[in-house]
Amino acid sequence: QVQLVESGGGLVQAGGSLRLSCAASGTIFRINTMGWSRRPPGKQRELVASITSGASTNYADSVKGRFTISRDNAKNTVYLQMNSLEPEDTAVYYCNANTQSEPTGTWSIAWGQGTQVTVSS
Repeated sequence: QVQLVESGGGLVQAGGSLRLSCAASGTIFRINTMGWSRRPPGKQRELVASITSGASTNYADSVKGRFTISRDNAKNTVYLQMNSLEPEDTAVYYCNANTQSEPTGTWSIAWGQGTQVTVSS
């Protein structure tokens, strides 16, 4: 069983910054891709950014140049630095991790409970 716990959400004015963190714990042998998604009010969940174990990154077009994803493999933690925030970034942000519990085990994706980010205009 893998648990993901997000932190760092909150209320910020447009143009401000926030840094989200997500720590994975439990029975973990290896983590491959980690990422962040978000669900804006009244909309479907969308991918924000992802990062592989080799630090290759991928971003949604709407956040390129403003958000930066990073990870600390020793701490099983992924971060999302969000700069130049806009009201359109208001959403519940969820982290996810593709994990393996043993060397020959199957891979499975774990999700966090979400953290609210609200950007005021």
